Amino acid sequence: MSQLKEQVAIVTGGARGIGRAIVQQFAEEGASIAVFDVAFPDDYTSFEEGLRSAGTNISSYTVDITDEQAVEEQCAVVAKEFGAINILVNNAGITRDKLLLRMTPEDWDAVMTVNLKGAFLMTRAVAKTMVRQRKGKIVNISSVVGVMGNAGQANYAASKAGMIGLTKSVAKELAGRSVTVNAVAPGYVETEMTHVLSDEQREAFLSVIPLKRGCTPAEIADAVVFLASAKSDYITGQVLNVDGGMIM
Repeated sequence: MSQLKEQVAIVTGGARGIGRAIVQQFAEEGASIAVFDVAFPDDYTSFEEGLRSAGTNISSYTVDITDEQAVEEQCAVVAKEFGAINILVNNAGITRDKLLLRMTPEDWDAVMTVNLKGAFLMTRAVAKTMVRQRKGKIVNISSVVGVMGNAGQANYAASKAGMIGLTKSVAKELAGRSVTVNAVAPGYVETEMTHVLSDEQREAFLSVIPLKRGCTPAEIADAVVFLASAKSDYITGQVLNVDGGMIM
């Protein structure tokens, strides 16, 4: 398939989990890909080499997306090396889960800085290129907890709710340049991040999902591919919940 042929995409947090699934499917759809991550796991090199041997134009960059200068410089490098930036996926995120009365300001700041400030810095840097091109797709990975809240995740939920506000505001600002901005809000996804949950926490999530199962990273990537493709050209400022009916 080639829904993203001749498109250049940046995927933040692309070395693992949902980000890696997005990179995989972007490659299968013909995109050229710049992967941004703060650290790469041991098995990432073989993953990247596999995509490259299959014909994907892919490069990886160690980038702290909370560092304004690093973001501006690396986005400029991508634009120069690849010749364009057509798609941005703001996927990078962290958790520091604690009940409110036990949460420290450091816990709050760490999550807000990576999840929300990082998305802001990446969006601002890439938007400059997209505005000049008069075309672009930005997809933010939010979360259903940003819509409904969740006990023990005040910082994470606030950051993901903030991404929804960012999505809608930037969509209005950039629509005149044919740049669309949308968000995907995953529900319970089976990743390294959710594997740290206790059996009780996992069962609590599954009990409120009508489809009675968690989501795979590939199913989130399917939604991202759609929003990054020409098939979604008339969709902007929207939040697509991929949650098995969790918050219907």
